Amino acid sequence: MDDTASDPGASGPRPGVDRTDGPDDAPTADAARRPDAAGAPRASRSGRPTRPTLAAVARAAGVAPSTASLAFSGTGPVSEDTRQRILAVAAELGYDGPDPRARSLRRGRSGVIGVVLDDRLSDAFRDPVNVLTLDGIAEVAGAAGVSLLLVRSPLDDERGMAPLVDAPMDAVILIGCNVRIDPAVAVLRRRSIPVVAIEADAIEGAVPVHLDNRDASRRAAAFLHDLGHRQVTVVTLPLDSARERGPVSAERERASSAFTTTERLRGVRDVYPDAPAIASAGSSVEEGRIAGAALFTPGVEPPTAVVAQSDLLAVGVISAALDAGLRVPEDVSVVGFDGIHVDDSLLYRSPIRQLTTLVQPFVPKGEAAARAALAMLEGESPEPASFRSELRIGDTTGPPSGRPRD
Repeated sequence: MDDTASDPGASGPRPGVDRTDGPDDAPTADAARRPDAAGAPRASRSGRPTRPTLAAVARAAGVAPSTASLAFSGTGPVSEDTRQRILAVAAELGYDGPDPRARSLRRGRSGVIGVVLDDRLSDAFRDPVNVLTLDGIAEVAGAAGVSLLLVRSPLDDERGMAPLVDAPMDAVILIGCNVRIDPAVAVLRRRSIPVVAIEADAIEGAVPVHLDNRDASRRAAAFLHDLGHRQVTVVTLPLDSARERGPVSAERERASSAFTTTERLRGVRDVYPDAPAIASAGSSVEEGRIAGAALFTPGVEPPTAVVAQSDLLAVGVISAALDAGLRVPEDVSVVGFDGIHVDDSLLYRSPIRQLTTLVQPFVPKGEAAARAALAMLEGESPEPASFRSELRIGDTTGPPSGRPRD
Protein backbone atom coordinates (compact mmCIF):
# COMPACT_ATOMS: atom_id res chain seq x y z
CA MET A 1 0.00 0.00 0.00
CA ASP A 2 1.22 3.51 -0.63
CA ASP A 3 0.04 6.80 0.75
CA THR A 4 -2.56 7.47 -1.92
CA ALA A 5 -6.11 6.14 -2.04
CA SER A 6 -6.63 3.37 -4.56
CA ASP A 7 -10.30 4.11 -5.14
CA PRO A 8 -12.01 7.45 -4.55
CA GLY A 9 -15.48 5.86 -4.49
CA ALA A 10 -18.14 7.21 -2.18
CA SER A 11 -19.34 5.80 1.12
CA GLY A 12 -22.90 4.87 2.03
CA PRO A 13 -25.89 7.13 1.39
CA ARG A 14 -27.13 9.87 3.67
CA PRO A 15 -30.84 10.57 3.89
CA GLY A 16 -31.84 13.72 2.05
CA VAL A 17 -28.51 14.04 0.24
CA ASP A 18 -28.01 11.07 -2.08
CA ARG A 19 -29.80 10.66 -5.38
CA THR A 20 -29.84 7.65 -7.63
CA ASP A 21 -29.21 9.84 -10.64
CA GLY A 22 -27.33 13.10 -10.67
CA PRO A 23 -25.54 15.75 -12.68
CA ASP A 24 -22.89 13.35 -13.94
CA ASP A 25 -25.57 10.99 -15.22
CA ALA A 26 -27.77 13.53 -17.03
CA PRO A 27 -27.35 14.57 -20.69
CA THR A 28 -25.26 17.70 -21.12
CA ALA A 29 -26.61 20.90 -22.59
CA ASP A 30 -23.93 20.93 -25.27
CA ALA A 31 -25.29 19.16 -28.35
CA ALA A 32 -21.76 18.27 -29.40
CA ARG A 33 -21.41 16.22 -26.20
CA ARG A 34 -24.75 14.39 -26.51
CA PRO A 35 -24.76 10.73 -27.60
CA ASP A 36 -26.09 10.12 -31.08
CA ALA A 37 -29.36 8.32 -31.72
CA ALA A 38 -27.71 4.91 -31.31
CA GLY A 39 -26.45 5.87 -27.86
CA ALA A 40 -22.76 6.11 -28.75
CA PRO A 41 -20.90 9.12 -27.35
CA ARG A 42 -19.96 11.87 -29.75
CA ALA A 43 -16.60 13.58 -29.88
CA SER A 44 -16.09 16.77 -27.93
CA ARG A 45 -15.05 20.02 -29.58
CA SER A 46 -11.45 19.03 -28.95
CA GLY A 47 -12.00 15.94 -31.06
CA ARG A 48 -11.66 13.53 -28.11
CA PRO A 49 -14.58 11.21 -27.33
CA THR A 50 -16.45 12.24 -24.19
CA ARG A 51 -17.34 9.97 -21.32
CA PRO A 52 -20.69 8.24 -22.03
CA THR A 53 -23.45 9.08 -19.57
CA LEU A 54 -25.86 6.96 -17.61
CA ALA A 55 -28.71 8.64 -19.47
CA ALA A 56 -27.25 7.37 -22.75
CA VAL A 57 -27.05 3.85 -21.37
CA ALA A 58 -30.65 4.04 -20.15
CA ARG A 59 -31.87 5.31 -23.51
CA ALA A 60 -30.03 2.57 -25.41
CA ALA A 61 -31.32 -0.11 -23.00
CA GLY A 62 -34.89 1.23 -23.16
CA VAL A 63 -35.20 1.94 -19.43
CA ALA A 64 -35.51 5.00 -17.22
CA PRO A 65 -32.28 6.59 -15.95
CA SER A 66 -33.29 5.75 -12.39
CA THR A 67 -33.60 2.06 -13.31
CA ALA A 68 -30.14 2.13 -14.90
CA SER A 69 -28.75 3.79 -11.78
CA LEU A 70 -30.26 1.10 -9.55
CA ALA A 71 -28.76 -1.57 -11.80
CA PHE A 72 -25.30 -0.17 -11.17
CA SER A 73 -25.81 0.32 -7.44
CA GLY A 74 -27.09 -3.24 -6.98
CA THR A 75 -30.08 -2.03 -4.98
CA GLY A 76 -33.77 -1.59 -5.67
CA PRO A 77 -36.45 -3.56 -7.54
CA VAL A 78 -34.56 -4.31 -10.77
CA SER A 79 -34.92 -7.80 -12.26
CA GLU A 80 -31.77 -9.75 -13.05
CA ASP A 81 -32.60 -9.87 -16.76
CA THR A 82 -33.01 -6.09 -16.89
CA ARG A 83 -29.84 -5.54 -14.92
CA GLN A 84 -27.84 -7.79 -17.23
CA ARG A 85 -29.27 -6.00 -20.30
CA ILE A 86 -28.30 -2.62 -18.87
CA LEU A 87 -24.79 -3.79 -18.01
CA ALA A 88 -24.33 -5.29 -21.48
CA VAL A 89 -25.35 -2.01 -23.13
CA ALA A 90 -23.04 -0.11 -20.78
CA ALA A 91 -20.14 -2.34 -21.73
CA GLU A 92 -20.87 -1.81 -25.42
CA LEU A 93 -20.90 1.97 -24.97
CA GLY A 94 -17.80 1.95 -22.77
CA TYR A 95 -19.65 3.20 -19.70
CA ASP A 96 -17.95 1.96 -16.49
CA GLY A 97 -20.34 3.45 -13.94
CA PRO A 98 -21.23 6.83 -12.43
CA ASP A 99 -18.36 9.30 -12.23
CA PRO A 100 -17.09 8.96 -8.62
CA ARG A 101 -15.90 12.57 -8.54
CA ALA A 102 -19.35 14.00 -9.27
CA ARG A 103 -20.98 11.40 -7.04
CA SER A 104 -18.75 12.49 -4.17
CA LEU A 105 -19.75 16.12 -4.71
CA ARG A 106 -23.44 15.21 -4.55
CA ARG A 107 -23.00 13.27 -1.34
CA GLY A 108 -20.66 15.73 0.29
CA ARG A 109 -18.18 12.94 0.96
CA SER A 110 -14.94 11.72 -0.50
CA GLY A 111 -15.62 8.05 0.24
CA VAL A 112 -12.21 7.87 1.94
CA ILE A 113 -11.06 7.16 5.49
CA GLY A 114 -7.60 8.50 6.28
CA VAL A 115 -5.20 6.41 8.36
CA VAL A 116 -2.41 8.31 10.12
CA LEU A 117 0.48 6.15 11.30
CA ASP A 118 2.76 7.46 14.01
CA ASP A 119 5.79 5.87 12.33
CA ARG A 120 7.18 7.21 9.11
CA LEU A 121 5.59 5.28 6.26
CA SER A 122 9.02 4.00 5.24
CA ASP A 123 9.23 2.24 8.62
CA ALA A 124 5.59 1.50 9.35
CA PHE A 125 5.24 -1.52 7.08
CA ARG A 126 8.30 -3.26 8.43
CA ASP A 127 6.28 -3.92 11.58
CA PRO A 128 3.63 -6.66 11.24
CA VAL A 129 1.64 -4.94 14.00
CA ASN A 130 0.76 -2.06 11.66
CA VAL A 131 0.03 -4.36 8.73
CA LEU A 132 -2.33 -6.59 10.73
CA THR A 133 -4.16 -3.61 12.21
CA LEU A 134 -4.60 -2.16 8.73
CA ASP A 135 -5.96 -5.52 7.59
CA GLY A 136 -8.78 -5.14 10.10
CA ILE A 137 -9.49 -1.57 9.06
CA ALA A 138 -9.46 -2.46 5.36
CA GLU A 139 -11.80 -5.42 5.86
CA VAL A 140 -14.58 -3.27 7.33
CA ALA A 141 -13.95 -0.23 5.13
CA GLY A 142 -13.88 -2.33 1.97
CA ALA A 143 -17.17 -4.04 2.82
CA ALA A 144 -18.72 -0.56 3.18
CA GLY A 145 -17.35 0.59 -0.18
CA VAL A 146 -14.94 3.02 1.45
CA SER A 147 -11.29 3.46 0.46
CA LEU A 148 -8.29 4.05 2.71
CA LEU A 149 -5.80 6.88 2.36
CA LEU A 150 -2.52 6.45 4.22
CA VAL A 151 -1.57 9.91 5.41
CA ARG A 152 2.03 10.65 6.16
CA SER A 153 2.92 11.46 9.71
CA PRO A 154 3.54 15.19 10.13
CA LEU A 155 7.17 14.25 10.81
CA ASP A 156 7.36 12.43 7.48
CA ASP A 157 6.54 15.35 5.25
CA GLU A 158 8.38 18.62 4.76
CA ARG A 159 4.99 20.28 4.31
CA GLY A 160 4.22 19.59 7.96
CA MET A 161 0.44 19.50 8.45
CA ALA A 162 -0.35 20.04 4.77
CA PRO A 163 -1.48 16.43 4.08
CA LEU A 164 -3.97 16.65 6.93
CA VAL A 165 -5.21 20.03 5.73
CA ASP A 166 -5.61 19.11 2.06
CA ALA A 167 -6.29 15.37 1.90
CA PRO A 168 -9.87 14.40 0.95
CA MET A 169 -11.08 12.38 3.94
CA ASP A 170 -14.43 11.71 5.60
CA ALA A 171 -12.91 10.37 8.84
CA VAL A 172 -9.47 9.63 10.26
CA ILE A 173 -8.08 6.69 12.24
CA LEU A 174 -4.94 7.39 14.24
CA ILE A 175 -2.62 4.45 14.93
CA GLY A 176 0.05 4.63 17.62
CA CYS A 177 -0.69 8.20 18.62
CA ASN A 178 1.76 10.18 20.69
CA VAL A 179 1.12 13.52 22.36
CA ARG A 180 3.21 15.20 19.67
CA ILE A 181 0.45 14.76 17.08
CA ASP A 182 -1.96 16.91 19.07
CA PRO A 183 -1.52 19.72 16.52
CA ALA A 184 -2.56 17.27 13.81
CA VAL A 185 -5.70 16.41 15.76
CA ALA A 186 -6.44 20.12 16.07
CA VAL A 187 -6.29 20.43 12.27
CA LEU A 188 -8.76 17.56 11.87
CA ARG A 189 -11.08 19.08 14.46
CA ARG A 190 -11.14 22.39 12.57
CA ARG A 191 -12.12 20.45 9.47
CA SER A 192 -14.92 18.74 11.47
CA ILE A 193 -13.50 15.35 10.53
CA PRO A 194 -14.43 12.51 12.92
CA VAL A 195 -11.38 10.93 14.60
CA VAL A 196 -10.83 7.43 15.98
CA ALA A 197 -7.68 6.89 18.06
CA ILE A 198 -6.15 3.43 18.50
CA GLU A 199 -4.08 3.05 21.68
CA ALA A 200 -3.88 6.75 22.43
CA ASP A 201 -3.99 8.94 25.45
CA ALA A 202 -7.28 10.81 25.88
CA ILE A 203 -7.91 13.00 22.83
CA GLU A 204 -10.83 15.41 23.02
CA GLY A 205 -13.57 14.47 20.60
CA ALA A 206 -11.89 11.26 19.43
CA VAL A 207 -13.42 7.80 19.87
CA PRO A 208 -10.80 5.62 21.59
CA VAL A 209 -9.97 2.00 20.81
CA HIS A 210 -8.13 0.74 23.88
CA LEU A 211 -5.68 -2.10 24.45
CA ASP A 212 -4.86 -3.23 27.99
CA ASN A 213 -1.18 -2.29 27.66
CA ARG A 214 -0.61 -1.61 31.35
CA ASP A 215 -2.63 -4.50 32.72
CA ALA A 216 -1.16 -6.96 30.22
CA SER A 217 2.40 -5.90 31.05
CA ARG A 218 1.57 -6.20 34.74
CA ARG A 219 0.41 -9.79 34.19
CA ALA A 220 3.59 -10.66 32.30
CA ALA A 221 5.71 -9.16 35.07
CA ALA A 222 3.71 -11.05 37.72
CA PHE A 223 4.32 -14.28 35.79
CA LEU A 224 8.08 -13.66 35.92
CA HIS A 225 7.85 -12.78 39.61
CA ASP A 226 6.06 -16.06 40.32
CA LEU A 227 8.87 -17.89 38.51
CA GLY A 228 11.29 -16.35 41.00
CA HIS A 229 12.82 -13.53 38.96
CA ARG A 230 13.90 -10.46 40.88
CA GLN A 231 16.39 -8.88 38.44
CA VAL A 232 14.22 -7.77 35.54
CA THR A 233 15.00 -5.19 32.86
CA VAL A 234 12.58 -3.65 30.34
CA VAL A 235 13.52 -2.99 26.70
CA THR A 236 11.08 -0.31 25.59
CA LEU A 237 9.72 1.02 22.36
CA PRO A 238 10.74 4.63 21.55
CA LEU A 239 9.96 7.16 24.25
CA ASP A 240 9.41 10.12 21.94
CA SER A 241 9.99 11.49 18.45
CA ALA A 242 13.76 11.71 19.05
CA ARG A 243 13.90 7.89 19.24
CA GLU A 244 17.03 8.06 21.36
CA ARG A 245 18.49 4.73 22.46
CA GLY A 246 19.86 4.08 25.92
CA PRO A 247 19.00 3.88 29.61
CA VAL A 248 15.68 5.38 30.65
CA SER A 249 16.20 7.85 33.45
CA ALA A 250 13.37 9.08 35.64
CA GLU A 251 13.51 12.39 33.78
CA ARG A 252 13.25 10.70 30.36
CA GLU A 253 10.36 8.60 31.56
CA ARG A 254 8.46 11.63 32.85
CA ALA A 255 9.03 13.49 29.57
CA SER A 256 7.93 10.57 27.38
CA SER A 257 5.22 11.37 24.85
CA ALA A 258 4.75 7.76 23.73
CA PHE A 259 1.51 6.54 25.30
CA THR A 260 1.86 2.82 24.56
CA THR A 261 5.51 2.76 25.66
CA THR A 262 4.70 4.50 28.93
CA GLU A 263 1.69 2.31 29.72
CA ARG A 264 3.62 -0.91 29.17
CA LEU A 265 6.50 0.35 31.30
CA ARG A 266 4.11 1.31 34.09
CA GLY A 267 2.65 -2.19 34.02
CA VAL A 268 6.04 -3.77 34.71
CA ARG A 269 6.80 -1.14 37.35
CA ASP A 270 3.59 -2.12 39.15
CA VAL A 271 5.37 -5.40 39.98
CA TYR A 272 9.01 -4.30 39.82
CA PRO A 273 9.02 -0.63 40.93
CA ASP A 274 12.78 -0.26 40.46
CA ALA A 275 13.17 -2.26 37.26
CA PRO A 276 15.69 -0.55 34.99
CA ALA A 277 14.70 0.15 31.39
CA ILE A 278 16.60 0.68 28.18
CA ALA A 279 14.96 2.43 25.22
CA SER A 280 15.16 1.31 21.61
CA ALA A 281 14.86 3.47 18.51
CA GLY A 282 12.04 1.35 17.06
CA SER A 283 10.35 -2.03 16.95
CA SER A 284 12.77 -4.26 15.05
CA VAL A 285 14.96 -7.30 15.60
CA GLU A 286 18.08 -5.21 15.05
CA GLU A 287 17.02 -2.72 17.73
CA GLY A 288 16.49 -5.63 20.10
CA ARG A 289 19.99 -6.88 19.37
CA ILE A 290 21.45 -3.45 20.10
CA ALA A 291 19.62 -3.23 23.43
CA GLY A 292 20.53 -6.83 24.29
CA ALA A 293 24.19 -6.25 23.53
CA ALA A 294 24.19 -3.44 26.08
CA LEU A 295 22.56 -5.69 28.68
CA PHE A 296 24.83 -8.69 28.13
CA THR A 297 28.19 -6.89 28.07
CA PRO A 298 31.06 -8.98 29.49
CA GLY A 299 31.85 -8.05 33.09
CA VAL A 300 28.34 -6.75 33.76
CA GLU A 301 25.86 -8.92 35.65
CA PRO A 302 22.93 -9.49 33.29
CA PRO A 303 19.30 -9.50 34.41
CA THR A 304 17.68 -12.88 34.89
CA ALA A 305 14.70 -11.76 32.80
CA VAL A 306 13.91 -9.18 30.13
CA VAL A 307 10.48 -7.78 29.27
CA ALA A 308 10.59 -6.55 25.68
CA GLN A 309 7.78 -4.26 24.54
CA SER A 310 7.42 -6.02 21.17
CA ASP A 311 8.08 -9.49 19.79
CA LEU A 312 10.59 -8.11 17.28
CA LEU A 313 12.56 -6.55 20.13
CA ALA A 314 12.31 -9.80 22.08
CA VAL A 315 13.81 -11.85 19.24
CA GLY A 316 16.68 -9.37 18.99
CA VAL A 317 17.31 -9.59 22.74
CA ILE A 318 17.37 -13.39 22.53
CA SER A 319 19.82 -13.25 19.62
CA ALA A 320 22.11 -10.96 21.65
CA ALA A 321 21.89 -13.30 24.64
CA LEU A 322 22.92 -16.28 22.50
CA ASP A 323 25.79 -14.23 21.03
CA ALA A 324 26.96 -13.57 24.60
CA GLY A 325 26.99 -17.29 25.37
CA LEU A 326 23.85 -17.22 27.52
CA ARG A 327 21.12 -19.81 27.39
CA VAL A 328 17.44 -18.93 26.99
CA PRO A 329 15.57 -19.48 29.26
CA GLU A 330 18.09 -21.14 31.61
CA ASP A 331 20.28 -18.05 32.02
CA VAL A 332 17.85 -15.34 30.96
CA SER A 333 14.09 -15.40 30.36
CA VAL A 334 12.55 -13.16 27.72
CA VAL A 335 8.93 -12.01 27.33
CA GLY A 336 7.63 -10.20 24.24
CA PHE A 337 4.45 -8.35 23.36
CA ASP A 338 2.20 -8.72 20.28
CA GLY A 339 1.88 -12.40 19.38
CA ILE A 340 3.10 -12.03 15.80
CA HIS A 341 4.86 -14.71 13.80
CA VAL A 342 8.60 -14.13 13.83
CA ASP A 343 10.92 -16.07 11.53
CA ASP A 344 12.36 -18.71 13.85
CA SER A 345 15.49 -19.07 11.70
CA LEU A 346 16.80 -16.20 13.83
CA LEU A 347 16.75 -18.61 16.76
CA TYR A 348 18.35 -21.58 15.01
CA ARG A 349 21.08 -21.84 17.65
CA SER A 350 18.60 -22.92 20.32
CA PRO A 351 15.63 -25.25 20.74
CA ILE A 352 13.33 -22.22 21.02
CA ARG A 353 10.22 -22.52 18.87
CA GLN A 354 7.81 -20.06 20.45
CA LEU A 355 8.14 -16.83 22.39
CA THR A 356 6.47 -16.24 25.69
CA THR A 357 4.46 -13.18 24.77
CA LEU A 358 1.30 -11.14 25.19
CA VAL A 359 -0.95 -11.81 22.21
CA GLN A 360 -3.02 -8.82 21.19
CA PRO A 361 -6.03 -8.88 18.79
CA PHE A 362 -4.73 -6.75 15.91
CA VAL A 363 -7.42 -7.41 13.34
CA PRO A 364 -10.42 -7.00 15.69
CA LYS A 365 -8.83 -3.77 16.95
CA GLY A 366 -8.64 -2.42 13.40
CA GLU A 367 -12.18 -3.60 12.64
CA ALA A 368 -13.53 -1.80 15.71
CA ALA A 369 -11.79 1.40 14.66
CA ALA A 370 -13.26 1.26 11.16
CA ARG A 371 -16.76 0.52 12.48
CA ALA A 372 -16.50 3.51 14.82
CA ALA A 373 -15.44 5.78 11.96
CA LEU A 374 -18.30 4.60 9.74
CA ALA A 375 -20.80 4.99 12.58
CA MET A 376 -19.79 8.61 13.11
CA LEU A 377 -20.27 9.28 9.41
CA GLU A 378 -23.85 8.12 9.82
CA GLY A 379 -24.40 10.50 12.73
CA GLU A 380 -24.19 7.81 15.40
CA SER A 381 -22.23 7.95 18.66
CA PRO A 382 -20.09 4.81 18.88
CA GLU A 383 -18.94 3.58 22.27
CA PRO A 384 -15.20 3.23 22.97
CA ALA A 385 -13.87 -0.27 22.30
CA SER A 386 -11.51 -2.13 24.64
CA PHE A 387 -9.44 -5.23 23.97
CA ARG A 388 -7.48 -7.62 26.17
CA SER A 389 -4.14 -9.27 25.45
CA GLU A 390 -3.54 -12.88 26.47
CA LEU A 391 -0.32 -14.20 28.00
CA ARG A 392 0.94 -17.13 25.93
CA ILE A 393 3.63 -19.23 27.59
CA GLY A 394 6.36 -20.30 25.19
CA ASP A 395 9.93 -21.60 25.35
CA THR A 396 11.65 -18.39 26.39
CA THR A 397 10.77 -18.24 30.10
CA GLY A 398 11.62 -20.38 33.09
CA PRO A 399 12.85 -20.09 36.71
CA PRO A 400 16.17 -18.30 37.28
CA SER A 401 19.16 -20.62 36.96
CA GLY A 402 19.72 -22.59 40.14
CA ARG A 403 16.29 -21.70 41.58
CA PRO A 404 13.42 -24.21 41.43
CA ARG A 405 10.02 -22.98 40.36
CA ASP A 406 7.70 -22.10 43.26
